[in-house]
Order: sequence, then structure tokens, then C-alpha cells
Amino acid sequence: MTYFLMFFVFFIGAVIGSFLNVLIDRLPQDKKITGRSACDYCHHQLSWYDLIPIFSFFLLKGRCRYCRKKISWQYPLVEILTGIVFLLIFNEFSIFLPHWQAGNFQFVKVLILWGIVSCFIVIFFSDVNYHLISDYILWALFIFSLFFHLATSFNLFQFSVYFFSGIIIAFPIWLIYFLSKERAMGLGDVYLAAILGFLLGWQKGFMALYLAFVLGGVMGLFLIIFGRKKLKSKIAFGPFLVIGAVVILFWGEEILKVVLGFYGL
Repeated sequence: MTYFLMFFVFFIGAVIGSFLNVLIDRLPQDKKITGRSACDYCHHQLSWYDLIPIFSFFLLKGRCRYCRKKISWQYPLVEILTGIVFLLIFNEFSIFLPHWQAGNFQFVKVLILWGIVSCFIVIFFSDVNYHLISDYILWALFIFSLFFHLATSFNLFQFSVYFFSGIIIAFPIWLIYFLSKERAMGLGDVYLAAILGFLLGWQKGFMALYLAFVLGGVMGLFLIIFGRKKLKSKIAFGPFLVIGAVVILFWGEEILKVVLGFYGL
């Protein structure tokens, strides 16, 4: 029963991941998210058996059934990643395992976290592919962040603290955006940083921001050394903000204790 439930959660995540692929490809291009999926090359409408999460890609050997063009590895990757993340969050809160003692509160918290990481996945791949972050996904992330706080005894004072935390965390990104005239940072990065500050608070928000800058710097240097990017090439910063936010969201308390302990605080 336990293994069946874990497989079921993974499969639900993979199905959601299939939908996230639609959002990743269509929202940055201002396309409707409704309507039948079609091949990117021959534009042939795909049948239901071409859209089974993960399995269809490998059954078709990574090629379109109709024109035999290669299908992007993004599609199974997002589905597998979403399934794994959903399962990890599910296991972290031990919903229904080994019994029902977790209660409805934990179940709601898991649903909210699933929503947050789904937004993160869309932002990550959309920014990598198109250097754009959809306003719809940013609004969804903000709403899920608000629900996350409401699920942990939120009040007006805490709301004001998290609200100003968003402004504080967004300010460095906005300053870079303003001084570089949008060449180094996009407005989407500013909004994303503000929402992450609202979600994490100012302390964890700065930790996520610091981690994002370190990862971005290391990756940028790596790409330049190996000739994949030039010094003036534009590198999406949203994915690094997402990675920093995920690390701090789930392991922030432990990291904060280590940092404060290092400085004797």
C-alpha cells in the first residue's frame, strides 16, 4: 500500500509536470494554454496516447510519431522532476504514512508547497528558454506564498514584516536593473525577488539572494571559460533565484543556524 501510494503521488506529479510544460512553452509567447497539443515542427495535433507523461516520450524513442523530428528532452525532464519533487514533499510531511495522524493541516500545507514548487519549475525553464517570466506565474507564486503564511498562523503584523521583506530583497535587483538599463536584470527578476522576500522573510531572503549570486557567478564564469557565452552575453538570473529559494525554503533553518553560529550570534 505504501509503495502504491508513493507511485500514485509520483504519477500525479508527472501529470502536473506535463501541464507545466504547456505553461513553460505557451505563457512566454502569449499563447492560450487551452487547446490540443501539437508537434512543434509539423504542427500535427497529438493524440492522447502521445501525451502520456514520461512513457510516451520513451515509447516514441524521443521522436514525433508523425514527422520523426526529435522531441525536446525538456518534456520528460520536467515531468520526472515534478514527480520526484512532489514525492519528496509528500514524504517529508508523511501524509497518511504510516497512518492518518498528520491531519488536514499537513495535507493543505503539502498542496501549497506543491503549488509553490510548480511555479518555481515554470519560472526556471521559461527563463532559461525565453528569458521571460510570465506575470501570471508570478501572481500564482505570490498567492501560494500568501496561503503558505496563512497556513502557519499569519497575522497583520507578520504580513507587514513579510511585505517589507519583499521590498528589501527586491531593492538590490531593482538597483541593478535600473543602473544597467535592463541589460543585466529584467523586471521579472525584480518581481520574483520581491515575492521570494515575501515568502522567505528578509533573513532567509538575503540568504537565497546571496546563493543565487554565487551560483550565477560560478555558472557564468564556467560558460565563458568553455566558450558557451561571451563576457557581454545575457544569462537568465531567474533560475538561480529559484535554486536559492528552494534551498532556503526547505533547509533555511539549518543553514541560518550554521551562519549565525559561525558569527557567534
